[in-house]
Amino acid sequence: QVQLVESGGGLVQTGGSLRLSCATSGRTFSTYAMGWFRQAPGKEHEFVAAFSASTNYTVYADAVKGRFTISRDNAKNTMFLQMNSLKLEDTAVYYCALRPGLWTRSPGAYSFWGQGTQVTVSS
Repeated sequence: QVQLVESGGGLVQTGGSLRLSCATSGRTFSTYAMGWFRQAPGKEHEFVAAFSASTNYTVYADAVKGRFTISRDNAKNTMFLQMNSLKLEDTAVYYCALRPGLWTRSPGAYSFWGQGTQVTVSS
């Protein structure tokens, strides 16, 4: 099993920044991908960003490209999502997820999920 724990959410004004963390533990895979997804009230999970560990390839949704950045601290088994220039529409519960294999935008393809952390952007 894999455990994922997000932290770092909170309330921020438009234009502000937050950094989310996703600490992982448990089983490891030789090839894996990790992603960030978000879910606003009444909506389905939306892809935010992901990377494939074996290729170091990182991809972002158009809605966050240029504003959000994924990074990793391999020594601490932690992934981060730096979110800058936050907008009202970024308000959602943010989840990190992990899957064996390469990245995909499909949330259903990810086997392991964290509990989520709330990000609220206010005007």
